Amino acid sequence: MLRRPPGSSLSGPLAGPLAKPLAVLAACALVLLPAAAPASADAAEIRKEQRWVFDALNVEKAWESTKGAGVTVALLDTKVQPSLKELKGRLTEGPDLSGFVFGDLESPVGAHGTRMASLIAGSGRDGALSGVAPEARLLSIPVTVEVTGRMMPPGLGVEDSAMARAIRYAVNHGATVIAVPGGRYGAQRLDSDSVAYALSRGVPVVAAVGDDGASESSRSTGTSYWRFPAGYTGVVGVGAVDKSGAVAEFSSDNLSVLVTAPGVEVPAARPGGGYDKVSSTDASAALVAGVVALIKAKHPTLRPELISRALTSTARGRLESGYDDRSGFGVVDAAAALDRAATLAAYRDGVPVDKEYRFGDQPPSQGPSRPGPDPFRMWAYGVGVALGLVAFSGALIILMRRTDRR
Repeated sequence: MLRRPPGSSLSGPLAGPLAKPLAVLAACALVLLPAAAPASADAAEIRKEQRWVFDALNVEKAWESTKGAGVTVALLDTKVQPSLKELKGRLTEGPDLSGFVFGDLESPVGAHGTRMASLIAGSGRDGALSGVAPEARLLSIPVTVEVTGRMMPPGLGVEDSAMARAIRYAVNHGATVIAVPGGRYGAQRLDSDSVAYALSRGVPVVAAVGDDGASESSRSTGTSYWRFPAGYTGVVGVGAVDKSGAVAEFSSDNLSVLVTAPGVEVPAARPGGGYDKVSSTDASAALVAGVVALIKAKHPTLRPELISRALTSTARGRLESGYDDRSGFGVVDAAAALDRAATLAAYRDGVPVDKEYRFGDQPPSQGPSRPGPDPFRMWAYGVGVALGLVAFSGALIILMRRTDRR
């Protein structure tokens, strides 16, 4: 996906007093333009074309256990069309953090975010396309905006980051899973800290690794530029495979790739109705976010690191070496990951020991106490400050008296 370069601006006829209305019309017209599949495409035919995606992920087997009810997936992307039949009644709109460039006007609905939302949680009812977690809810937090065919990257300033604010907002407002189909090139401390914040509160983050595998740079160096947040520790970075299970040529290859999923000509809903076929690691990440939603629906307290373990230890198509930087640990298997998650959820921090097997009659150790203020040192510090103030006040009084005498 192309992204608007930082610091770029509109020019030409839009630079005059009519810039705002003309640019808004151009942006809206662009994102609503019909794409590859006609609006009248038969829904049954689209679902037939989607069959290979669900077969590759073993989704329908997973649906025997759960379809994602009770889970909220936060989607950090462009603005999503809430009236879309795939999403109607199950979409909550969060704050628009995209920094839309046309003043106080709302950012336009984005085709990209709407497609990704349908892949995660399309209802599949009344002829609608089905997502991987069709009973999950979505929290849409716009962090990018589509303008003249490009995507403005989130959070251009080093002192602030739309991505970081969006992740924290999602965690603080009930998100169970965070999906970031897009991202940025270049790590940022604020974003890294926000990811750590989400993981520490049990909210897994799923992100696309990027579409630079076929670029000249990747071919010459044998590796692709890292995209974030996929590159941050603990994030489920997702690459793309095609119908044959081979890694897509465009899928980025580097150590941020944890797993892969279908990402070539994947059917997805678009704003205004109709369907497109999407080819990108963004689509792959959206599908895996749906799988993670299924796991969280069944095991809501399972930690993000154990969810990653469930995904990687059951992935299909694993190489003999176990891992490589193009396919990760293999293609996600939703049903097998759910089964492994059940095993991991049964793990306990420790095994209780019967009293008769303990050495001595004393109660078991409670471990070291948490760090905190030392009462003695606090008193000593307080007394020292008080004596210092008294000494300073005394010296000041003596000085003033001497001045008066003179």
